[in-house]
Amino acid sequence: MRTFDELQAGLGATLPLNTPGATTEHVLVVLPSFSFGESLLAHYGDRIPALEHRYLVAIGVLGRVESCDMVFVGSQEPGAEVLDYYFSLLPPHRRESARRRFHLVTVPDDSPRSVADKLLDHPTELEQVRRLIGDRPRYIEPWNVTDHEVAVAVALQAPVNGAHPDVLPVAHKSSGRRVFREAGVPLPYGHEDVRTVDDVVRAAHDVHRRRPSATAVVVKHDDSGAGDGNAVIDLRGDVRGDVESLPAWYLRDLRAGGVVEERVEGVAFSSPSAQVDVLPDGRVVVLATHEQELGGAGNQVYMGCRFPAEPAYAAELGRHAAAVGAALARRGAVGRMGVDFAVARDADGRHALRAPVVNLRKGGTTHPFTVLRSHVPGRYDVEAGRWVAAADGSARAYRGTDNLVNPGWLGLPPATVLRAVGDRGLHLDPETGTGVVLHMLSCLAVDGRFGLTAVGRDADHAAELFAGARAAVEAVL
Repeated sequence: MRTFDELQAGLGATLPLNTPGATTEHVLVVLPSFSFGESLLAHYGDRIPALEHRYLVAIGVLGRVESCDMVFVGSQEPGAEVLDYYFSLLPPHRRESARRRFHLVTVPDDSPRSVADKLLDHPTELEQVRRLIGDRPRYIEPWNVTDHEVAVAVALQAPVNGAHPDVLPVAHKSSGRRVFREAGVPLPYGHEDVRTVDDVVRAAHDVHRRRPSATAVVVKHDDSGAGDGNAVIDLRGDVRGDVESLPAWYLRDLRAGGVVEERVEGVAFSSPSAQVDVLPDGRVVVLATHEQELGGAGNQVYMGCRFPAEPAYAAELGRHAAAVGAALARRGAVGRMGVDFAVARDADGRHALRAPVVNLRKGGTTHPFTVLRSHVPGRYDVEAGRWVAAADGSARAYRGTDNLVNPGWLGLPPATVLRAVGDRGLHLDPETGTGVVLHMLSCLAVDGRFGLTAVGRDADHAAELFAGARAAVEAVL
């Protein structure tokens, strides 16, 4: 049995097998482990299987890489009609082969835990994955990597395309701010390593002194995601009272560390991000830039995205993200990472860009990007800020969300939603590389929610497809 470090040393030889044209048979284990702390997992609760199912869009990889077998590990079976749908999006001559090479392993456990944690408790399913792999080269594609994913990797003797858990704290909110400084990336004014109410109050007052125009600060847990560890404190009110009134669980988790930053504001505000791969040899590849759509309390929760980011700063985002990726690579990071930015414009239209967050994991923009890369192979031109299709050099844009929700859709069968969108001719066309891809359909049974990615020739076309798909489902009610 090789150790995790020994397995990771072989990742550089295994990853290239999963590229179009490669001929060596290999196995890609998709492990969409939503591995976070107890507070965040409890928040998502019944939605965790649906979050895992977002990555069923990775079935598109089987249409591009014919030497790949895929083992998808989840905690809820998606249903035959959903799997049939994803295979229908592939070119007709690739569908039968892709079906033979797709294997679903369902861990019978509906507790709010990561798939990796559950799999370790179910030796029958773990052995099933081993049998499906056999003696072929293999690697694990995770959502993020904790000790649970490491244990699964050792059990399967497979490297993981992700950062070692020992590296993760380097990208926590406080440490991430130090990485930004090293990389020469601008960041919001603020303080790291806050842990108590007094720490937050002192930091907030200092921000107010140094940034008199700031109306609020954002308090963030060091180890958090999706905006769930964020709280906005208005500097014009009772700062101490507002901090003390934060939920008990929030103040408890803050003891592990956090930051207080100025909330970036302007006449206009946007929250773009950049998605990056850090390869095992230390090379950094900028994959995409996005405009994130935020909502929830204080507009801190990720709701969806648009690709690509605004032309005015897309190239700047890419260059900053590459610098951050290089700094993290020097610390041993590998795999997918994302850098979030805050952009404020003044009355004259000039923009100021700041980077508040780096995440050493996949995120909400990962599966929409997977849709694009799988169905319209190509590359992202960092300086031009556009997708360049390999077939003809044409561009693509998309709009994606996991948060189309309507109480009236609660219990709606996935087949009904698929049919509603299909009847309007909106499903992605493998010939044109445009159309709509639905995901997270299992969440219809939880709270009437699902997601989609609309791929268009340009941003207007993507928005049109997005609106059409939403209208098609709304018409079902």
